[in-house]
Amino acid sequence: MAVSASAGGLGGGFRGSWVTGFGSGGDGRAALSKAISNFPARSKRPSRPRISMKNVNEGKGLFAPVVVLARNVIGQRRFNQFRGKAIALHSQVINEFCKTIGADGKQRQGLIRLAKKNGEKLGFLA
Repeated sequence: MAVSASAGGLGGGFRGSWVTGFGSGGDGRAALSKAISNFPARSKRPSRPRISMKNVNEGKGLFAPVVVLARNVIGQRRFNQFRGKAIALHSQVINEFCKTIGADGKQRQGLIRLAKKNGEKLGFLA
């Protein structure tokens, strides 16, 4: 099977070389360098959105005013220590519950994540 190329088809339409306009006269190179210089310089690092570890429900929830008041009364450092102990104790309770019902590690992690979400919504993590 032979393929034929007509003047308007595959092979007959291109006349010239790749250098035409860039190599002859020099004005093509100037236009190309001007066009390239108009592009903004690329930064060294691509910008990524900042990830905020802050609670989205900050100051919201039923218990948020009590939590904020306690933090202001006892101080940020002691408050964080107390909150850490409370979270650790609650995680132990969840672990013991999972052992009692025979839940696997994946279900246990799901329950801990659920407890964190509920704590955020109720204002315990304000």
